[in-house]
Amino acid sequence: MTNIDQLSIDTIRVLAADMVQAANSGHPGAPMGCAPMAHVLFTQFINANPKNSEWFNRDRFVLSNGHACALQYVLLHLLGYKVSMDDLKNFRQLNSVTPGHPEKTHTDGIEVTTGPLGQGIANAVGMAVAERHLAATFNQPEFPIIDNTVFAIVGDGCLQEGVASEASSLAGHLELGNLVVLYDSNGIQIDGSTKLGFTEDVLKRYESYGWHTLEVADGDNDLEGLTRAIETAKSVKNKPSIIQVTTTIGYGAAKAGSAGVHGAPLGAESLAAVKKLFGFNADQKFAVPEDVYKYYGERAAQGAQSEKAWNELLAKYAQAHPKLYAELSRRLEGRLPEGWEDVLPRYSPSDKALATRKLSETALSALAAKIPELMGGSADLTGSNLTRWKDAVDFQPESTELGNYAGRYLRFGVREHGMAAIGNGMAAYGGVIPFTSTFLNFISYAAGASRLSALSKLRVLYIMTHDSIGLGEDGPTHQPIETMAMLRATPNYLNFRPADGNEVSAAYISALQHSDRPSVLSLTRQNLPQLEGSSIEQALKGGYNLHTYGSGSKLDLLIAGTGSETSIAVDAAKLLAEQGLTVKVVSMPCLELFSAQSDEYRHSVLTPGVPSISVEALSTFGWHKYVHCPIGIDTFGASGPYLELYELFGLTPEAIAKKALKIVDYYKFTPVPTLALEF
Repeated sequence: MTNIDQLSIDTIRVLAADMVQAANSGHPGAPMGCAPMAHVLFTQFINANPKNSEWFNRDRFVLSNGHACALQYVLLHLLGYKVSMDDLKNFRQLNSVTPGHPEKTHTDGIEVTTGPLGQGIANAVGMAVAERHLAATFNQPEFPIIDNTVFAIVGDGCLQEGVASEASSLAGHLELGNLVVLYDSNGIQIDGSTKLGFTEDVLKRYESYGWHTLEVADGDNDLEGLTRAIETAKSVKNKPSIIQVTTTIGYGAAKAGSAGVHGAPLGAESLAAVKKLFGFNADQKFAVPEDVYKYYGERAAQGAQSEKAWNELLAKYAQAHPKLYAELSRRLEGRLPEGWEDVLPRYSPSDKALATRKLSETALSALAAKIPELMGGSADLTGSNLTRWKDAVDFQPESTELGNYAGRYLRFGVREHGMAAIGNGMAAYGGVIPFTSTFLNFISYAAGASRLSALSKLRVLYIMTHDSIGLGEDGPTHQPIETMAMLRATPNYLNFRPADGNEVSAAYISALQHSDRPSVLSLTRQNLPQLEGSSIEQALKGGYNLHTYGSGSKLDLLIAGTGSETSIAVDAAKLLAEQGLTVKVVSMPCLELFSAQSDEYRHSVLTPGVPSISVEALSTFGWHKYVHCPIGIDTFGASGPYLELYELFGLTPEAIAKKALKIVDYYKFTPVPTLALEF
């Protein structure tokens, strides 16, 4: 270890401790313990340009144990990213670029939002998938345009989370040799020693997944060992690598090696002692020796030179392979192919009744042919989700003889949570648009990751089928009730329940147009008719006037329907029209898009002064904002043929018409309230 290495490591430790002390909040232990491995990684291996954090062929770094973010912020500052000393001083303060856990949308140089443990390593798997796919798609002899490595630091807590196991298992199968994980094995978590509940042999576990495993016994001091281990890991091309690095949490602090240094400031006395131990002025805060800035500046300059060389190679690539260059440039600029919306089908009422999952299959197949960056798969439900187009090639290592890395269809296995987190990593990497698929009820398994899709503003398509009691005999274990309410309550989500083919096409258009939002497409197992009055253009507004039944000059009732219940609402309206009422049916495939429309438009759809009901075979939670009387299911479902279930839960045209008459009669003598639609 050279003097500058030691000085740099100690600077990182002291700066991180200063940040936590100033904020009176945070986690000093992991940054202090991880400083040596992070220093080696960032000064010798990670190839990136701090002056252009979006350089596409940069190596990616993920801090999976996101509570240790003071470590990452210090490194970003030293390297010259847009993280100033004042930003370090404002750690965990309102509107700072150094929040309490790394956020992709806040801080220059942060690749993914981490904090919920295990998500980061799973994101790293997704990034490695995207890199391997793009390399297989665009690289040519003498033109390794895409050839970066994905690095991650993880902690004991990350590796206890199921999402990490799911993603790591798949990474081993996929032979992702471009992924290197450093495991901070400090033996401590919040409750105390990991001996309390985490005593497995992690390396044997990862070996069984198909990973290459290494160990550095003295992660506090053995920089040469760290360097050799990372070099070896990078040389292994057919397996992901994990390096178990034994460290001391809170190295140098009075409570080092204990849970007491995990998630609280060191305290003024202990921090002063740490500074003295490492040769710093105990009274000076946020100190960085000029030699450290110079050392990290030299590494940053090397990164800038690497980007320059890559740009020169890219220019030659453009001359040698103009079509590939044009396609790569389009993707990196975030532009979708010209005319992509035109490939989506349109339907009329005379067209055949089909399940919306089948209509989705048609739409997805058309889009896959037009948008080559569309890439994804199913959690072992391909034949049910109908997400694989006819000429799709699986994303597989060639050694399996099941596909290749240029393939675009992923077999996620029964790993819903890992699937969603991998999708986030793919979206964050760029150059691909990921989709994931399972039954709607099982997005609950993936909720930890799907929530981060929204928080991180990532375009991930969740193609969810079997979206209600309409799935029938599989019963309440598989029938979503509360699921859509949870998704609708999640900020920055677009949730679609399309009622027919036109609305399915609109859902895909909107999902792909919104590059900063994830979307859920909730699709039926049962056949649905193509509706009179539906259109792609109208459905893109989230809610619209479908049709009015009856001949009166004044509306008696408004019925709002979504998904499979919209056609039931139509049939109920027809029954009511036969009894002399005038009833408007509104289709509301996406409440979020509808809520974003102008006051005038929303008034024109949900007409004030008219009694209104909604019909949806899911929880009624959230519908009171839009209608006076929501009709739905606020219990769990049941097992049986789906038509019998609709009858059991009062979701037939006859049952709805009967309830509707009572509502109309009630409002004959009671003023119709104007709902809180933010009008």
